[in-house]
Amino acid sequence: MPKRLFDLCFAALGLLLLAPVLLAVALWVVWDSPGPALFRQQRVGRAGRLFRIYKFRTMHPRAEASGPAITVGADARITRAGHWLRRTKADELPQLFNVLLGHMSLVGPRPEVPHYVALYPESVRELVLSVRPGITDRASIEFRDESTLLGHSSDPERTYVEQILPIKLRYAAEYARSHTLSSDLKILAGTASALWSDRPSKG
Repeated sequence: MPKRLFDLCFAALGLLLLAPVLLAVALWVVWDSPGPALFRQQRVGRAGRLFRIYKFRTMHPRAEASGPAITVGADARITRAGHWLRRTKADELPQLFNVLLGHMSLVGPRPEVPHYVALYPESVRELVLSVRPGITDRASIEFRDESTLLGHSSDPERTYVEQILPIKLRYAAEYARSHTLSSDLKILAGTASALWSDRPSKG
């Protein structure tokens, strides 16, 4: 089954089955704090094309203007609902719409904001951007507790750029070179396992 057909079938099925959950979460987000249910942010997609990624909003309105692009530790901008959504990764569910629209795949390198893509080494930029970004990938599993890790750093931005981003790019390049439907299924299974496991992730 071609990757795009696989994405379309599972994204459509997921949205159909999860429709009541998506509605309930959207109402909870709006009830918990003033503002829209969805958060939209510009990300860099396949071939460097920009698109708007969808997430359930986990921060107070205007959070982007009052802090860094990365989330660090117990970020004061995160709402009560947002803490649960981030811990369970349920905030990522609206990206199934991005998959249907062709912006993303179920599995692929996580899309970054233009600021960080500009830091990609030329040696891997074209390769990493040759595939659709995904809702999950190996880095999503390995760095599931990324915000906690950054919270322990005296300079979170530098830690992200110098320590975390290079590892993410290595994983992304490996994926772009050799991904298969079988490897995608393994990553999806690994993601589900990580979400249900209480063991701390690597990184």
